[in-house]
Amino acid sequence: MDTMSYITDTIPQLNARLASREITREALVEQALEGASSHAAKSVFTKLYPEAALAAARAADAAQSAGVAQTALAGLPFTIKDLYGVAGETTMAGSIVCKGEPEQAADATVVARIRASGAAIIGKTNMTEFAFSGVGINPHYGTPVNPTDPLVARIPGGSSSGAAVSVALGLAVAGLGSDTGGSIRVPAAVNGLVGFKSTQNRVPLTGALELSRTLDTVCAMTRSVQDCITVDAILSGAMLPVRHRPLAGMRFAIPQTVVLDGMEPAVATAFARSVATLSAAGALIVEIKLAEFAEMPQRNAPGGLSPIEAFAEHHERIARAKELFDPRVSQRILLGAPVTAQQYIGLLDGRRDWISRVEQAIEGFDAVLCPTIPIIAPEIAPLIASDEAFFKANGLLLRNTFLFNFLDACSFSLPCHQAGELPVGLMLSSVSGDDAHLAAVALAVEAALK
Repeated sequence: MDTMSYITDTIPQLNARLASREITREALVEQALEGASSHAAKSVFTKLYPEAALAAARAADAAQSAGVAQTALAGLPFTIKDLYGVAGETTMAGSIVCKGEPEQAADATVVARIRASGAAIIGKTNMTEFAFSGVGINPHYGTPVNPTDPLVARIPGGSSSGAAVSVALGLAVAGLGSDTGGSIRVPAAVNGLVGFKSTQNRVPLTGALELSRTLDTVCAMTRSVQDCITVDAILSGAMLPVRHRPLAGMRFAIPQTVVLDGMEPAVATAFARSVATLSAAGALIVEIKLAEFAEMPQRNAPGGLSPIEAFAEHHERIARAKELFDPRVSQRILLGAPVTAQQYIGLLDGRRDWISRVEQAIEGFDAVLCPTIPIIAPEIAPLIASDEAFFKANGLLLRNTFLFNFLDACSFSLPCHQAGELPVGLMLSSVSGDDAHLAAVALAVEAALK
């Protein structure tokens, strides 16, 4: 697959080329559909919508020719994770157990909003079954290969695996995914993309198949921070009021507990280089202990929020057809089975106390900085072969990101590697509801790192 012929531009760059008639939306969508059927995109899509996508692109081209102003996403290729309802289809969510379940009566709220923006939805993307892993392996539909390493088949990250690879291959300007424990930021980090996990209640979950009602967040991956802001405005129904700020004078906290443990050399090098760049640009870097992070195994016990709430969602499917599940997924879901209502309420109460203490500890900082994940993308084959290797990698991939889901934080992952290096993500996070401020910080950090 010749990736040079596919999308590498940001949304504003594409719209500038469209305005000058250098390219057409129809041509972009035709190329994206061609690429979606190529070997490089094997296992990326679970369904394509060629006629509808081309119709959206042609409508936007015609409207532009008639002098009608277009939205930022009009006619541009967009992908949606197979977690979201599409009218007339059964939501499979990376599974085979859902086959035969009722079709959706209406599009999920976010899918309807994407359509209303005029975007050309080219297809549904593959994912970890029921969104329950940060690795991205799927035994039912195959595993998309991370395109950033031409020599080694590495994981795409999960659970929004196909969403990430669709953008990394240049087949879409954005990939709609979800983030419960890191499912946007992990694949963004390992594919060299930008991922934005908003505050959970910013975007409606209506029409999405649940993993964890308390933690599930609707969000997307793109090529730039500004593109994430643009897409978030469509998903949420409201543009973030971002006030651009200089990096000089910003205050960043780097926790010394948990998040820096076990960094692979490539990650440690990229992170240290990024911090040095920000400091040289005038940002104040403060190391803080943040010992509360070490409490996570205790605070998320017993079972864990995701297994408890996933068992509530999937217990009937497990009772009916457990043998059809990815065993690594059912194993994790069943951790929630023995948890009592009393224990569940205790977990939620403990979480509120933990959030209060962490928010107090990071008050006054513009963002918390850490590596998105402490390792580079592992190879696929050893993780398919070994449960031990799989669960070790999964734990490392989700370790840092999950802390900020548990905090109900907003969070960006930005690429911080240099040309010729495998992708590494820099994560910027802030407290619940601080999305607009964090977006301004992310814009400034992105500019410094480039």
